[in-house]
Amino acid sequence: MTARPPARFVRQFALTGGRARSSGAPLPFETLIQTTPQGRSAYATLTPEWAAIVRMGESPISVAEISAHLHIHLGVARVLVGDMEHADLISIFAPIVSENGPDTALLERLLHELEAL
Repeated sequence: MTARPPARFVRQFALTGGRARSSGAPLPFETLIQTTPQGRSAYATLTPEWAAIVRMGESPISVAEISAHLHIHLGVARVLVGDMEHADLISIFAPIVSENGPDTALLERLLHELEAL
């Protein structure tokens, strides 16, 4: 007998239309999003997940935070955010990457926040 994935995982996979990646560039987990005026005006017609992201995006929020708030896999959140950016419902603000590698202050803040959970 073959083991089946949990129903929640299958549902998340369905949210992305079976895709593991969005059509745009890969989004780092710390990428910030913010709702556009088009996102606000389309709110009533959106899927529950997209509507929730539009609500959360009224203030800048990261892809990782979206994933946590919606209880969805980070990869699923990346696909949803990428699709929403393509539809002009949100704006994406990619993190600035320095030549010296990752920002250690950012990583320390992230670790502190994760430990607080």
